Amino acid sequence: MKTKIVAFFALFIITISANAQIDRSQPPVAGPEPEISIDKPKEFELKNGLKVLVVENHKLPKVTYSLRIDNKPIATGNKAGVESLLGSMLGNGTTSISKDKFNEEVDFLGANLNFGFSGGFASSLTKYSERILELLSDAAINPLLTEEEFNKEKDKLLEGLKADEKSSDAIASRVGSALSYGTKHPYGEYITEETINNVSFGDAVAFYETYFNPNNAYLVIIGDVEYKDVKKQVKKYFNDWTKSVDVNSAVPQPNPNVQYTQINFIDVPDATQSNLSITNNVKFKMNDEDYHAALITNNILGGGGEGYLFKNLREDKGYTYGAYSSLGNDRYGASRFNATAKVRNEVTDSAVVEALKEIKRIRTEPVDAQLLEDAKQKYIGNFVMALERPQTIANYALNIKLNDLPEDFYTTYLQKIKDVTVEDITRVANKYFKADNLRIIVVGNGAEVLENLEKTEIPIKYFDKYANPSQKPKFEVKLPEGVNVSSVLNKYFDAIGGKDKIEALNSILLKYEASIQGSAVISEEKRMSGKLAQTLYMNGNPMMAILATQETATINKNPLPPGMANDMKQLGGLVTELNLLNSETAKITGIEKIEGKEAYKVQFPGEVVSLTFFYDVESGLKVKEIQTTSMQGQTQSQETFLKDYKEYDGIKFPGTREGSQMGQLVVFKLLEAKLNEGITDADFN
Repeated sequence: MKTKIVAFFALFIITISANAQIDRSQPPVAGPEPEISIDKPKEFELKNGLKVLVVENHKLPKVTYSLRIDNKPIATGNKAGVESLLGSMLGNGTTSISKDKFNEEVDFLGANLNFGFSGGFASSLTKYSERILELLSDAAINPLLTEEEFNKEKDKLLEGLKADEKSSDAIASRVGSALSYGTKHPYGEYITEETINNVSFGDAVAFYETYFNPNNAYLVIIGDVEYKDVKKQVKKYFNDWTKSVDVNSAVPQPNPNVQYTQINFIDVPDATQSNLSITNNVKFKMNDEDYHAALITNNILGGGGEGYLFKNLREDKGYTYGAYSSLGNDRYGASRFNATAKVRNEVTDSAVVEALKEIKRIRTEPVDAQLLEDAKQKYIGNFVMALERPQTIANYALNIKLNDLPEDFYTTYLQKIKDVTVEDITRVANKYFKADNLRIIVVGNGAEVLENLEKTEIPIKYFDKYANPSQKPKFEVKLPEGVNVSSVLNKYFDAIGGKDKIEALNSILLKYEASIQGSAVISEEKRMSGKLAQTLYMNGNPMMAILATQETATINKNPLPPGMANDMKQLGGLVTELNLLNSETAKITGIEKIEGKEAYKVQFPGEVVSLTFFYDVESGLKVKEIQTTSMQGQTQSQETFLKDYKEYDGIKFPGTREGSQMGQLVVFKLLEAKLNEGITDADFN
């Protein structure tokens, strides 16, 4: 403590001394205007069409290689996903080096090397750079494409699709692109289980042979190299890459914008928050005259924490964790303006209204001059800082070539940003933000949000999770006579052993075990009347401890915020349902199929933590749990499936608890269940 006090006073004295030397009545003198001087990369081209850009930078003994196959956007139709399958196979060995030896050598050299269907990237220390370039070229020209590897990658892709089936983010992305561009457009088509199963190994090989060639390829080399030396190396390793026949497929036009502003609603019954996307198509290219003004306009609307959308929906209303906008550019004339946010179900309609208000505001009200100046300075600062990175120089040179930009595009960049006026902002906003032709895509829980969305009087059209037109979902819950929350919970008590028998217990101890990325994880639950202590161990070490009693709720001994603490207290007790039995807010919101069997969906709202439990209609057993936490505009949900109930002294407990953690399936198996032993009151201190 004494040391901290001394340090505080030392800092205080230094601050006073510094302030004494500054005349606060005068603003600081601005520094000199940054001068933009961009060195052009050295270039050459091989006979097969490969174009090479070299940026020498000798500050660090490191070299990076970026290979870009610059094909036009490709639609693969009923075989959508073939490009992803090919990309996942590339970079894993060559016809002369096995997959294991290839990857082992890259690791041994401390290098990075990876591929996708549109190119590859590699980096290494200078002393290994020629070998990495050789491996990059060998993997590009002579890839090891085997049917065995193809089938493995196909299975992985199919598993990924299953994991995304109920993901609101995945649904919003897929439907947003499909509705905006059309499912036959390269930017609008999507991968399904059906299209993946249509792809054969031969299709993947044919795709490589057709599209992965040097005709339209660029190799960007940055780092500690000598131009003459690296030119010889590139010729040595890439000269044998055979030029193919050019594929001159036309890029189709995207869907036209909607004729009138409308809500396109996609019902996801389990969604705990709504995914909003307010969008319209634009034809916006980097070589447009108003490119720089458009950048600043989008920044003011939703480019970050200073934007209209963020300040309204996050800072003022607290509807969301963040609200942003983007204005894409595309040299083929297919891009979008998009304003996005994830909001709580109960404020979905309000968030839509407020976002539309901010879009109208930037179109109709002159932007504040200081706000405009701040936006400019932000862009200028980012631009100048980016020039410190050698990659920037190469990217700028490539942009000039690919986007038909004037040679002085970047040397005049800052001046064009500075020249943007208040009038430019209004003009550009009206050009690209189509107030009367906005598609408002809402992916959410219709039972909870549609009634209020209808009150906005914005026309609503309905679509399924694959952008197909559909009918308005029906939310009437028709329950058998006599079925209510109380009857469902009492049937659950009977199914696991009986309410009287549970209440007669003194304590319950449960231990579950799972393996996560090779680590042994133990979940230990200790329960007594009105109390819960849950500890998570990884490889024997305690990682997280949750305590919930009638008096307190903590995580790792730190008190939880009051609202969350009150909600967490209901999780305590011998069985959570004993606390929920007399809940005045609980309700049955539907009957849903869980792994093929019907289950009652019972919701228990909370201020911060809400619970949704699913009970098998036939057996009464709880088969699924969803715990949803909503704080500071952000919502997170955790789903757990309960299976294989096992009986211990007449009481049943789930033998398996399955859930997803960061996209990975985690399965907890019941190790032991102890009744009336192994727990004392001291465990809840």
